[in-house]
Amino acid sequence: MTDTASAEANGITARYRETDEERLLTFERDGRTAAVAQNVEGYAMLKVRPTVDGDELERYYGFDMALDHAAELLGVSAPDLPVPDDAADMGM
Repeated sequence: MTDTASAEANGITARYRETDEERLLTFERDGRTAAVAQNVEGYAMLKVRPTVDGDELERYYGFDMALDHAAELLGVSAPDLPVPDDAADMGM
């Protein structure tokens, strides 16, 4: 598992990578983390977790809804989240 893309803005670091099972978009800000995961085929609902390996908190069809939840976990607003280009097509 290696990073394929990353982005930074507004004190937030975003990393996108793919494993054998999932596409993962993780965010980090001031020690807080949030993760958005989707199956590797890219057609299932998005899972929001507090960390990559954490328990699923919620599932969403839309990427914007998942980003809203991830932003809430970080204490920022969704437009503040940098999204690497490779992750821009997540969601259904």
